[in-house]
Amino acid sequence: MARALYIHWPFCLKKCPYCDFNSHVRDQVDVARWQAALLADMRAEAELAGGERLDSVFFGGGTPSLMPPALVAALLQEAERLWGFAPDIEITLEANPSSVEAAKFADLAKAGVNRSSIGLQALDDQTLQFLGRLHDTQEGLEALKVAQAVFSRVSVDLIYALPNHNPAQWQADLSRVLDLGTSHLSLYQLTIEPGTRFETMARRGDFIPLDDDAAADLFSLTQELTLAAGIPAYEISNHARPGQQSRHNLTYWRYHDYVGIGPGAHGRRGGFATQRHKKPENWLASVEARGSGCQSALAITPSEQACEALLMGLRLAEGLDLAALSARLGIAEDRLLDAGESGKLEAMGLIRRQGSHITVTPAGMPLLDAILPRLIADSLVSA
Repeated sequence: MARALYIHWPFCLKKCPYCDFNSHVRDQVDVARWQAALLADMRAEAELAGGERLDSVFFGGGTPSLMPPALVAALLQEAERLWGFAPDIEITLEANPSSVEAAKFADLAKAGVNRSSIGLQALDDQTLQFLGRLHDTQEGLEALKVAQAVFSRVSVDLIYALPNHNPAQWQADLSRVLDLGTSHLSLYQLTIEPGTRFETMARRGDFIPLDDDAAADLFSLTQELTLAAGIPAYEISNHARPGQQSRHNLTYWRYHDYVGIGPGAHGRRGGFATQRHKKPENWLASVEARGSGCQSALAITPSEQACEALLMGLRLAEGLDLAALSARLGIAEDRLLDAGESGKLEAMGLIRRQGSHITVTPAGMPLLDAILPRLIADSLVSA
């Protein structure tokens, strides 16, 4: 079975007010020092998680499009040496759509990147300012055009369910994006995450978050418009044309092993959960002192793995096969789900069972956060 590699670049030019990712603003970055450390962290992990070629590589952040293309090329060359690449490997890099970063796209493609995820986030300048973005609408659209010219596959990120967001506004914005011809869309409802500037602003009344009913209406509209355009949801927030799904993210959602390197990166290997030091300086010090940025590698019990697999797999439109999960983890199939709650949810049309296969229905997807705690057997959670 092929595996995936995630590489975290933690630096941004500015921290967005909604962002709770491991991102940091620094005046200067010693690229040579970071290159040496990322290569060392990669080699350390390859010694423990080798033997299978890579099917995907994903540069996330932070803002990976700030990385020098030569650094990206060096990391990809070493990853190929350590693991080998599948013939049709997917190599994705997240990018902000600024003109400065778009100028690097051609060189990033030459370095080996063949898929880019462009963080447009919105298509009007007022909303972009509210979201704390550094680009304007025109700059974003021009960067997207450059990306589509140099990368074989391009995804666009948008945020909706903003304060006072109404169906007419969202329909206009989403229809405009659908007309841009990208093969993949990541469409996220704005959530007010703990510890972010938006949480502080909402608490002191600077804005009022959109209520749940209005957000649910926008979610339903999203499904209708994307399905009609031939780019349906394959995961609760991700939409793709046939064959254009993110193979890297499917690795997570299908609960396969993946390697994570760089500050704060998570990984899964052979029943262990790995976690890198989160603060960039702490990660760097760890790598330079002992050759690895890994802070912990904790064994995950089969019950914990089953919980994680269910939580991830039921986000997918394809659902998951309980018999296969049972065989993989050595847990009886009838121990995976709460039989009583499963029956109730199926009768309500929120889940569908076909033999050992289970999916959350389109009617159930907007209620996924409420469904999952009811569906997963208590014996798994308490084990």
